[in-house]
Amino acid sequence: MEREDYMRLALAEAEKALDTGDVPVGCVVADAAGNIIGRGRNRREERQSAVRHAEIEAIEQACQAVGSWRLEGCALYVTLEPCPMCAGAILNARIPTVVYGAKEPATGSCGSVINLFEERYGFRPAIYGGVLAEDCAAVLRDFFEKLR
Repeated sequence: MEREDYMRLALAEAEKALDTGDVPVGCVVADAAGNIIGRGRNRREERQSAVRHAEIEAIEQACQAVGSWRLEGCALYVTLEPCPMCAGAILNARIPTVVYGAKEPATGSCGSVINLFEERYGFRPAIYGGVLAEDCAAVLRDFFEKLR
């Protein structure tokens, strides 16, 4: 599969977040063979927890699937640029590839506010932004327009 195919899977997860009134962000983690081993979506409203971001859910599920906190050889695909908390989880899980869709000007930690992956943490994943960016941004834009 191509990056766009994985991002479409992440978008499908984002759509599920709409059912619970959560901001529609979705994420998938693929192993080195390309198999999806983790899926997640925002569940902050559903679970009333500040840490229930899509990336956290997908990383937790992927760790359980491989039986390790190290997700070496994996790739994370998320519809919105990761925040500082999620960037920290990505670093801690040693995920070598991060692909995101839309930029996040308020909290984006892949360059919009800061690029935490360029800091001296001893591990630097490859970052690919803008994959299906318009599709990812449209889901978010529609969600926030309906709130107003």
